Amino acid sequence: MSYSSEPSVFDSISQPTLLLDCAVVRENLQFMTRKILNAGVRFRPHFKTHQSAEIGQWFREAGINAITVSSVDMAEYFASAGWQDILIAFSLNLRQLERIELLARKVHLEVLVENEAAVQALGRISPTPFSLWIKVDAGAHRTGIGYTSVEEIRNLARKIKTQPHLQLRGLLTHSGNTYHCNSIDEVIRTFRSGADRLNEIRNSLRDEFPSLQISVGDTPGCSTCQDFSGIDELRPGNFIFYDAQQFLIGSCTTEQIAVAVACPVVALHRQRNEVVVYGGAIHLSKDWLEVDGNISFGLVALAEGRHWSRPIAGAAVRSLSQEHGVAQFTRGIPEELRVGDLLFILPAHSFLTVQALKNYLTLEGKVISTMNSQYPVKPHSMNSLH
Repeated sequence: MSYSSEPSVFDSISQPTLLLDCAVVRENLQFMTRKILNAGVRFRPHFKTHQSAEIGQWFREAGINAITVSSVDMAEYFASAGWQDILIAFSLNLRQLERIELLARKVHLEVLVENEAAVQALGRISPTPFSLWIKVDAGAHRTGIGYTSVEEIRNLARKIKTQPHLQLRGLLTHSGNTYHCNSIDEVIRTFRSGADRLNEIRNSLRDEFPSLQISVGDTPGCSTCQDFSGIDELRPGNFIFYDAQQFLIGSCTTEQIAVAVACPVVALHRQRNEVVVYGGAIHLSKDWLEVDGNISFGLVALAEGRHWSRPIAGAAVRSLSQEHGVAQFTRGIPEELRVGDLLFILPAHSFLTVQALKNYLTLEGKVISTMNSQYPVKPHSMNSLH
């Protein structure tokens, strides 16, 4: 292992810990902000990946003033942190209508609808202004009105138009099918296909609804595509950290991955090239990706000075139980690795790992909390580093 001879944040770690490279985060933010704004497109980044008011402040410093979130809870959290322009990118949940109305009285709130029941429910609210987007399924097949159902979209738009306090902003999609692509070219084709399908709908409705906008969001497309024509708003979120999945898609390099889970090594089984770590499903989530034809719950790195190394070729987390993770080294376990050392797992999907671990530990030794933190927990002996 290549630990630094000077005191390191790694010395304090005794349990699975989500490490954050703040310098890489800021570089990723600068890259995406410059790319989107230089294209003349509105940037409304998704905050569901980092979930942190403190990290959100870094976006403010970059000139961002409008954000996307994935839940009412998240909208309330960031509203309390001072954000005044918030889009909840989750189709309206009628059982949360009271909270949504209260929030809309405090901030500019934008919501998604994909059925008449949602529009009717919003229409019954006292004249609280709402900006609405119609959720369109452009090919991901998760939810939304199918892009071929133009008349259904038109009829929903007409229902919105009858409500004086509801403003129809436009058509919104999330090209989540880019996450299933196997090459950068395929990502770009899929991303552009989604945007082009929304533009075909917009053109069909232009006579009746001349001001519709197009909102698209996914990190693989925004990272790799250079053509944002026909798009008014982009909403990537995972770009702030990236992860193993994004690396395998081709959306980023390993140097752009800003998070890793430091996991203590509890056992070595050299005869079968397996390392057991304290770091299981409750820390990494059960999200997985395919590496060399096998399921992997994350890529594996070693300590390298005050950072983690590049992923080790032929190494991946092959299985998870509640607290245990098993990393397999097909080319043999590094000779220098010992019980008590740390392995660094580049998570399959950074959002779910953040959700599981709730706090970040920066490489400088600072704890950054998220909306899910009950309290900011200081790692054992962190005071000794300062």
